Amino acid sequence: MTRKERAGELLKRLPAVYPTAHCELVFSNPLELLVATILSAQCTDKRVNLVTKDLFHRCRSPRDFAEIPLPELEGLVHSTGFFRNKAKNIRDMAVALLDRHAGQVPRTLDALSALPGVGRKTANVVLGNAFGLNEGIVVDTHVSRLSRRLGLTKADNPVVIERDLIGLFPRGKWTDLSHWLIFHGRRRCMARKPDCPGCELRDICPSADKVGS
Repeated sequence: MTRKERAGELLKRLPAVYPTAHCELVFSNPLELLVATILSAQCTDKRVNLVTKDLFHRCRSPRDFAEIPLPELEGLVHSTGFFRNKAKNIRDMAVALLDRHAGQVPRTLDALSALPGVGRKTANVVLGNAFGLNEGIVVDTHVSRLSRRLGLTKADNPVVIERDLIGLFPRGKWTDLSHWLIFHGRRRCMARKPDCPGCELRDICPSADKVGS
């Protein structure tokens, strides 16, 4: 089976296996998703959602995030890890939104990626889930791992992995694809002990029963 053939089969199976796959960060507007995604680095979505429940009550606008005392913000995001760096990035990002974009979260990959603390992955999360724009594919640790295990790429670099996936899947499915792979990575194809015997993709997976491949 070629990569393209496997990609086509995945497009048939993954939506059936995970029909409700979605971004598991809780947000009500683009700014909240942007902040939550910054906090999600090296942290579970579940923990981020617990933190943002109070954070989004305290800060409701870019100006709130820009003007909140840094020690207070650090305290609010402390449990997500790397809290000093995350708090600084969130404040600097909010200042940049006010200075460059009239307080609005931009809708382009270049503008989003240029914000403090925001890289290509975070920008793709916001564009796909807050604005419904398929400008790229989110490549997190799950997407990276599964892309290699499923034989869709041989790369380790997220930018190269994204490029390989873009060449295999139609643009209209890019955001959905990341959700499907993330759901599969969390529920079936875990990093250390994947459930190959119960996997719905086992017969088309070149890494089936090869833990850590």
